[in-house]
Amino acid sequence: MYVMNYLAKARPLLATRRLGTLTAALTFTRAMHVQSIPMWTGSHDNYAYLLVDDKTKNAVVIDPAHPEEVAPVLKQAIQDGKINLKAIVNTHHHFDHAGGNDQIRSELGKPDLQIIGGKDCQSVTITLADGEGFKIGDITVKALHTPCHTQDSICWYAQDGDDKAVFTGDTLFHGGCGRFFEGTAAEMHTALNKTLASLPDDTKVYPGHEYTKSNVKFGISVLQNEAIKKLQEFAEKNKETQGKFTIGDEKLHNVFMRVEDPEVQKATGKTDPVEVMDQLRTMKNNFK
Repeated sequence: MYVMNYLAKARPLLATRRLGTLTAALTFTRAMHVQSIPMWTGSHDNYAYLLVDDKTKNAVVIDPAHPEEVAPVLKQAIQDGKINLKAIVNTHHHFDHAGGNDQIRSELGKPDLQIIGGKDCQSVTITLADGEGFKIGDITVKALHTPCHTQDSICWYAQDGDDKAVFTGDTLFHGGCGRFFEGTAAEMHTALNKTLASLPDDTKVYPGHEYTKSNVKFGISVLQNEAIKKLQEFAEKNKETQGKFTIGDEKLHNVFMRVEDPEVQKATGKTDPVEVMDQLRTMKNNFK
């Protein structure tokens, strides 16, 4: 089921634009643009994302939890005729992901703006079943239910031709994964190593937080392969890592996606994949 299919006249977007007091750079693909909007930098280190179809200018904003930082970006883009904002999309209900929905609607003067997300997200209007989706111009977006961090966690897989991206909220981070607040190790194993691992390897990963530096610090204490060393080097040189790595990369440098690696099993003292996942999470929770 596709709940939206917006068609409008094609009009290109600029690669870099001045939005208020900050410059927001777009990552270009063929017709699918992803703009990162950092929030609470230095504390929560969240990301909201603006997903734009450059042909129609139709767009959705993902997890705009801090309206004070996100609304000015959206207002400027709308005022400049750069986007037609069609919906808010949430990855899960936590306040630092879905807590800004009502205020974004209010500040934009769009009280009926659709909110697509899990059933517990603030003022949600559409909850899609696993595998259902919607379209933003030529971009197809599919809901991948990944319960564990929260039971309403959804990763959003976007594709336009050969261009692919997945917005993973607090389920998958570069080099790590979210805590099991409402779920089990078995659920996270399914989420990472079955659901997300089944995506094409060249799918770019856009996580909900900038946690790469701390994740790789833990990861390299468990496994010292070349991929993890490269991730560590990149994280040391770059403050922002979102969208710089793919599902294929995560399979190489993310220990939570290497639960069948003999070295990871040795470090955890477990061999069953779910038990390895559970032990890795416990080790990460206690890691200093």
